[in-house]
Amino acid sequence: MTTPRLEIDLSKIHHNARFLVNLLSCRGISVSAVTKAVLGLPSVARELLAAGVSGLADSRIENIQTMRRSGVNADITLIRSPMISQAPVIVRDTDTSLNTELDVISELSKAAQAQGRTHGVLLMVELGDLREGIMPADLENVVRQTLSFPNIILKGIGTNLACRCGVVPDAANMSELSVLANAIDATFGPILSIVSGGNSSNLDWVLGGADTGRINNLRLGEAILLGCEPLNRQPIEGLYTDAITLVAEVIESKIKPSQPWGEIAQTAFGGAIPTPDSGSISQAIFAVGHMDTDPEALVPPFGFKILGSSSDHLIVDSGRVHLLIGAEITFQLNYSALIRAMASPFVAKQALSKEMAMAY
Repeated sequence: MTTPRLEIDLSKIHHNARFLVNLLSCRGISVSAVTKAVLGLPSVARELLAAGVSGLADSRIENIQTMRRSGVNADITLIRSPMISQAPVIVRDTDTSLNTELDVISELSKAAQAQGRTHGVLLMVELGDLREGIMPADLENVVRQTLSFPNIILKGIGTNLACRCGVVPDAANMSELSVLANAIDATFGPILSIVSGGNSSNLDWVLGGADTGRINNLRLGEAILLGCEPLNRQPIEGLYTDAITLVAEVIESKIKPSQPWGEIAQTAFGGAIPTPDSGSISQAIFAVGHMDTDPEALVPPFGFKILGSSSDHLIVDSGRVHLLIGAEITFQLNYSALIRAMASPFVAKQALSKEMAMAY
C-alpha cells in the first residue's frame, strides 16, 4: 500500500462521537462535530452524523463545499469568521457562521437577500483568549444591529478559549457567557437558541460536574478524532486514541553512533538538537518528514524514540528491534501532526469501513 498514509478507522470515530454525544446530552449539551482536521472528508462526515451529532462545523468553506458536493445533507456551520469576499458562497453553502464584525454580517445579509435565503449568525464573544470575539461591553449594540439586518437570523452567542493563549474554560468565564446570554434575552426577548461554550478544551469543565448554566452546545473535533482533551493532551476515558494513525515505511535501517561528529551548526529547521551519547543504536529512517506532517507531534510505538527529522526523513531509535527495509510502522498523532498530514498531498488517506478495519 502507498506510504506514508493516514488510516482512518470510521468505526472508532463513530464510537468516539456517539460516546460524547450521549455523555453531553445528559447535561443538555449538543455536539457540533468539527471536520476541519479531516478536510471535510465525506466518509467521516457521514459517520459523525450517524453517531448523532447535531450538525457539522468547519473553518474552511472549501471543506464544506467538498461535503456538499458529496451529498452530505446536514446543518453545517462555518466556524472561522467569514471573509467578506466569500459572503455569497458562505450563504449558499452553509447554514450558519460565527461572526464578530458588523460589516461582514451586512454583506451576508445582502448575499442572502440576493439568493432568496436566510443565514444564521452566532456572535462570538471575547472572554480572554484574545483570538476572535466581540468585547462583552459591546455585545448588546452588536446584537441590536444584527437583528436589524434582513435575511439574517441571530441564532445565539458563543466563545472560543484555549486556542491562542491557552486560557482554560472554567466556572468563571463560562458563567460570564451564561450571564451575557441572559442579559441579551432580557433586553431583546428570548432570542438565543444556542449558547456555544467552546471546543474540546471545555470537556474537563463539563465532565467535572460544573454548573453548565446556559451552555447548550460544544464544537468538538480533537476529542472525537483523537480521543484526548487539548488542555494537557490526556486521553479521555472511554474513547479511542488511535482512530487515526500514520503509517510510514522504513527506507534505511543501520547500526549507527548515537552522536554526530564534526563541527555543529544549525540544522535544516533551526537550532542544533542535543544528542546524548547512548553508544551505538539501531537507527531507522522513515520516508516521512516536515513536508508531510509535524514530526515532533508523532508518537512512536513503545520502545521506539524519535531522534530527529528533516523535510523528508524521520529518524528513529528502534531500540532492540532491527527493522527491515520496507517495513511499515504505525505512529499515533496529536492534533498538529494530524492537520498537517491531512493537508499534505504526499500523504495518502485511507478511510477504513467497519469491515475493512476488522480485516486489516
